Amino acid sequence: MPHTPINQSEINKAVWNACDTFRGTVDPSIYKDFILTMLFLKYISDVHQDKVEELKKEFGDIPELITEMLESQSFKIPQGSSFWDLYEKRFEAGNGSRIDTALHTIEEANIKLKSVFQDISFNTDKLGDEKQKNDILRHLLEDFGKPTLSLRPSRVGSLDVIGNAYEYLIKHFAAGSGKSAGEFYTPAEVSDLLSIILAPQEGDTICDPACGSGSLLMKCGKQVQKNFNGSKKYALYGQEAIGSTWSLAKMNMFLHGEDNHRIEWGDTIRNPKLLDKNGDLMLFDVVTANPPFSLDKWGHEEAEHDKFSRFRRGIPPKTKGDYAFILHMIETLKPHSGRMGVVVPHGVLFRGSSEGQIRQKLIEENLLDAVIGLPEKLFYGTGIPAAILIFKKHKVDDNVLFIDASRECKAGKNQNQLSDENIAKIVATYRNGDNVDKYAYLASLQEIRDNDYNLNIPRYVDTFEEEEEIDLLAVRAEREQLKAR
Repeated sequence: MPHTPINQSEINKAVWNACDTFRGTVDPSIYKDFILTMLFLKYISDVHQDKVEELKKEFGDIPELITEMLESQSFKIPQGSSFWDLYEKRFEAGNGSRIDTALHTIEEANIKLKSVFQDISFNTDKLGDEKQKNDILRHLLEDFGKPTLSLRPSRVGSLDVIGNAYEYLIKHFAAGSGKSAGEFYTPAEVSDLLSIILAPQEGDTICDPACGSGSLLMKCGKQVQKNFNGSKKYALYGQEAIGSTWSLAKMNMFLHGEDNHRIEWGDTIRNPKLLDKNGDLMLFDVVTANPPFSLDKWGHEEAEHDKFSRFRRGIPPKTKGDYAFILHMIETLKPHSGRMGVVVPHGVLFRGSSEGQIRQKLIEENLLDAVIGLPEKLFYGTGIPAAILIFKKHKVDDNVLFIDASRECKAGKNQNQLSDENIAKIVATYRNGDNVDKYAYLASLQEIRDNDYNLNIPRYVDTFEEEEEIDLLAVRAEREQLKAR
């Protein structure tokens, strides 16, 4: 069967249309896992099928030799477990349990997929009674079985096309998922901004302790590739608390060809999993995250006895975990090269009590490098404006740069975006490190002390625009004319 080449927009459209099976029947926050998992299964099945046909041409029909040659493939697919095996039986009862069995068989055959599918079940009552579930899954298999969704390397070419389609889906699910969207996706422009500012280098270790679906981590990897002639000499590390989101991150990594990664599943604050051989927290060159805003029940009750001493500067409030993530991230920075960028709600800049004490200590230790105010409605699931805090372990002075980028964005109906120009201006201002009228201000440590360690951006960046003076005599004359008329 001939394979017509496919471009990015065609494949994006085809995978998005596959969601029609669920629309109006199942909530997007539920069906996103089914669609993204099916895309992954379809891709590895098509790669397998492509390779089998290639080997048959080369070696004839010698099953033993072909089986042996397939052992060297990235993913092994045991007999009867491919997408196409499921597709052939789609009219039979039991689609849900068949898909689950196939996924777990593939998981067992590939050590790098260990536990990836254990939190995702197609055989669930969330899809309705047995008949409705079987019909929905039959339609799903048929959608992915269409020629337009052939994901064979001989047709698709670059792996980036598949990875980009996966990202495209994640972004669209985030846009429609309301409050829960921030749990698994950071808008691409914010990830771009963070990755450019943090400037990961060849050989760097890069970590996101609240990695969601892994997009921000991979943007940092892409920066190394872009700036060092396609080099993949870097390592990605992450941890994610939600099981199904951890699975998305693992699949996302593989679909982008990011094999040098370690993503752990677990609660970063209560149970950090990225530890060295001595059981201490691993240290990284770059640490970046968009943690959940003001997380309630973050682990306050255990913080006082934290064996890693992450909260020695103070224990964050019980119902606001922002500084718990910040303090964890600070502790995982390498002593000289360590640099970090974290997205926070504005309250982190000025709230008092224990947060005020923690903030003061971080500033006095000369760890804070910059505060960047972002526009409102950038993040999925919340309209509030956020800020980015940049920390560095090895600073050359004790100043802090404040950037107010809150008024510059590409406005949208429900969601605002940072344009390439907006990002370029923030980056240039940060790198230049100096005052820009009504946009940026380089504050000394003494000025911050004088402000009682309050980092609220308007205290430092004056954006006040003087209004044009009104000529009262001219207004009065105009009113008299109108009266006369």
